[in-house]
Amino acid sequence: MTAPTSTRAPYQYVVLRCVPRVDREEFVNLGVVAYCQDRDFLASACRFDEDRLRALWPEIDVDAVRSALVFVDGVCRGDDRFGAAAAGSLSTRFGFLKAPRSTVVQPGPVHGGITADPATEVERLMELLVR
Repeated sequence: MTAPTSTRAPYQYVVLRCVPRVDREEFVNLGVVAYCQDRDFLASACRFDEDRLRALWPEIDVDAVRSALVFVDGVCRGDDRFGAAAAGSLSTRFGFLKAPRSTVVQPGPVHGGITADPATEVERLMELLVR
C-alpha cells in the first residue's frame, strides 16, 4: 500500500517591521510576505496602526511607512507601476522583498513552514505575529 500524496507545500515568509530608529533597535511588526513556489504564490498582508506607531515614535513619517507597504503589495502582485522589482518571477520578487535594507520598513529574517493553503497561512501569521 502506498502512502497518500500530501497536499501540503513548503513556504517561506518574512515579517515586515517598522524600524524608525535603527540605533535603538526597536521595531513594530506591520505585516508579512509569504512565498510558496509549489503553489505559485506570493502575497503580503499588513496592519497599519498609525496611533500605535505615533505613540512609540511621535515624529514618524507615516506617509513613508504607508508608501513602503503599498510598494511591497505592488511587488507581490507584479504591478508594473512599481518598476523592475515587480517585473521578475515570484522567486525573484520575494528575493527582492526579503533582502535587508536600511529603510523605515524592513524585512525580518526568513522563516519557513509547510502549509496546505498559503493564503490562509498568511492570515494565521498575521494573527500570530502582527495583530
